[in-house]
Formats: sequence, structure tokens, C-alpha cells
Amino acid sequence: MKPRLFYIHDPMCSWCWGFKAAWDQVQEQVADEVDVVYVAGGLAPENHDPMPEAMRHSLEQTWHNVSEKTGAQFNFDFWRNNTPNRSTYPACKAVLVAREFDKELQMIERIQQFYYQQAGNPSVYSNLYDLAEDIGIERRSFINRLHSAEIAQLLQNEIMKGEALGAQGFPSLVLSDSYGYLFIQHHYTDVEHTLNLIREGIERLKLNRANAEG
Repeated sequence: MKPRLFYIHDPMCSWCWGFKAAWDQVQEQVADEVDVVYVAGGLAPENHDPMPEAMRHSLEQTWHNVSEKTGAQFNFDFWRNNTPNRSTYPACKAVLVAREFDKELQMIERIQQFYYQQAGNPSVYSNLYDLAEDIGIERRSFINRLHSAEIAQLLQNEIMKGEALGAQGFPSLVLSDSYGYLFIQHHYTDVEHTLNLIREGIERLKLNRANAEG
């Protein structure tokens, strides 16, 4: 049985967007060695109040920092064209609903495109309904499931799972098998560095398993 590589993230986390280019390559190259499992970490609880001005400036500066460090492209019109609110739970729930339709990765990517490239606001539920239709999920089915108590509870379970795995912010990578967990200190742009750490971790887990089995 292959070890699992947990990717603990939030679709509205700018550092996750900054890591995307490297992460896509990492996933492709370790596909035969690990089972990748996505965990929605829930960065910011649901909140419909306008974001305070100081927070707006701080987060816009974070986008600049991410862009400078990773080369990721951002559409800064978001901060001028929207009334942002610090609320990522709706987007996280949308990802969990999409998972039930086998479209989890498509939803993550669509939310990121909408947010970071098209300057749209994924904290607004009606926008998420449109994004679900964009990736081929029937609108009414998506809406009903998105607002269900089951999905709200599933998000809480995912958040607790990320915490139990030892997530250190978003994104976090944790390698796991039945004998233990290893935190992988990924690099945002150096794919080979991250791959080497994952493969070293796989060997450590194998050694732990051999020692445990005697």
C-alpha cells in the first residue's frame, strides 16, 4: 500500500496559489509513489461583514509578496472592484461538494482562476453557484448540497484533520502511512527540493515500518 501525501490547503489561500505551479509538477512526478489526498483547511470562518481597511491593505501586500517570491500572477483589480470579506469557508465547502461529484481539483482550480486572475469574489455564494456550473455540476444539486448541514460538518472534520496532521499554515504537505506522519517542508518554486524531501520521507516511513514489524 502506498503512503499518502496530504495536501492541506485553502482555495482562497494566496500562498497556495503561489505554490500551484510547483505543486502541479510535484504531483505529476510522485503519482506512482504516493496517494495524494486533499484536505480543506478552512482559513477564515464565514463572515459577511466588509473587510476592515487595514486587513485589506495587509492582504493585498501579501499578494505582492507571494508574487515576488513565487512568480504567481495576481489581478490586483480584485481590491478595487469588490467589497471583500474575510470568509473562505464557503469556497472550502464548494470544494467538498465538488469532491462528491469527482470534480474536486477542477473546483479548486476554477476558484483560484476566478479569484486571482479574474478578480472575482469566491466568498459570495452566488459566484460559487456559477463556478460549479462552469465545471459541469448541476446548479440546484450543488446549491442544496452546499448549504446542507452535512457539508458544514464535513468542513469542520477536515479542519480538525488538518490540525491533527500537524499542518503548519497553508499549504502544508504531510506524508503518512499506518506507522506515522512526516511533515514535508516544501519549497515554493524548487520542485526537485520538494521531491527529494518527499522521497526521503518515503524511505524513512519504510524504515519505520520494517523496524515496527521486526
